[in-house]
Amino acid sequence: MQQYDVIIIGAGASGLICAATAGRRGRRVLLLDSSRKVGSKILMSGGGRCNFTNLHVEPENYLSGNPHFCKSALSRYTQWDFISLVERYGIAYHEREHGQLFCDDSARQILRMLLQECEQAGVSLRHPCPVTAIDYDGRYRLQTEAGEFNAESLVVATGGLSIPSMGASDFGYRVARQFGLAVFEPRAGLVPFTFSDGMKGVTGRLSGISLPVTLRCRGHAFSEQLLFTHRGLSGPAVLQLSNYWRPGQSLQVDLLPGRQAGELLLDLKRKQPRALLKNLLTGVLPQKLVQELMLLMWPEWQRRVIAEMPDRLLLEVGGQLNAWSVKPSGTEGYRTAEVTLGGVDTDELWSRDLQSRRQPGLYFIGEVVDVTGHLGGFNFQWAWSSGHAAGEAV
Repeated sequence: MQQYDVIIIGAGASGLICAATAGRRGRRVLLLDSSRKVGSKILMSGGGRCNFTNLHVEPENYLSGNPHFCKSALSRYTQWDFISLVERYGIAYHEREHGQLFCDDSARQILRMLLQECEQAGVSLRHPCPVTAIDYDGRYRLQTEAGEFNAESLVVATGGLSIPSMGASDFGYRVARQFGLAVFEPRAGLVPFTFSDGMKGVTGRLSGISLPVTLRCRGHAFSEQLLFTHRGLSGPAVLQLSNYWRPGQSLQVDLLPGRQAGELLLDLKRKQPRALLKNLLTGVLPQKLVQELMLLMWPEWQRRVIAEMPDRLLLEVGGQLNAWSVKPSGTEGYRTAEVTLGGVDTDELWSRDLQSRRQPGLYFIGEVVDVTGHLGGFNFQWAWSSGHAAGEAV
């Protein structure tokens, strides 16, 4: 049996930085992963350029059963700490909208950096090395396909259920339940919406069209791009709002964010009274979208000039343009979800180091915990911050 101070299961973002942090403290660290290639999600993120953090990280960017839980870790290893590490390795990066930071070249640079950090810290990395059983008798004993290992501390960094084609599993939740920790039911997050009613045909015909909108649901709103797809709705605004949506709820789509559509139509009526409504709308919205909206909501006005429309009706049309109500039938699920909502209940963990309150030496970090960030590098920052917090403690 091979003995270590710390065993970390999962060589993704949080596991790698946790291993490097613990190793630099002189801890004997074993990092295990079940995959042939580690860091797959790092490599695919940001279209292969890795949106590795955000300039504007705040606790408000995270969802959790306890909205205060993430504050400790985020404050002690910030976005600036990770940016400093990136700069130390000479990795060129750039800022996109909303403070998102991406590599100029490739996400491989981030993965190579983390692996090099682990190597320099003396971390032993084994993969593929699935864990088949875990026991505890004062030390954690792990049965694996490569033999038996034990350690005084065990860190679970196995992520959630999103993108099963990359090896995602419920392993971390099963470990939590094995040791008596509560787990919030996981669900797909940052995921496109689907439709099963007439809207499915509408989105299919509009597939590929993108436009800026403000999307609202349950008191939450995001002003970003919306993309129509063959299956439904996607784009940054949709992915952001998907974290808050619940089955059976409708979304309100403001197709002209920042503009009062009713007042705009009244002004157009004064200036171009002989114009058709659809022609006027084509001046501010994609033509195909206008065609679909006319058929859906105002078919009787297809060929009548705007002068014939009462002001009251134009204000109603404007209200629909500023709050088009659609009801998704569901989401695309874990297959395309960027993250998993839910996970290990934060009430079960100490916020300072993410150690179990009831099971000594057992830690949960990253996506497996009930902390989920908005789109834009926030989930990577949670991985870095939570991994570093545990790495400083194990």
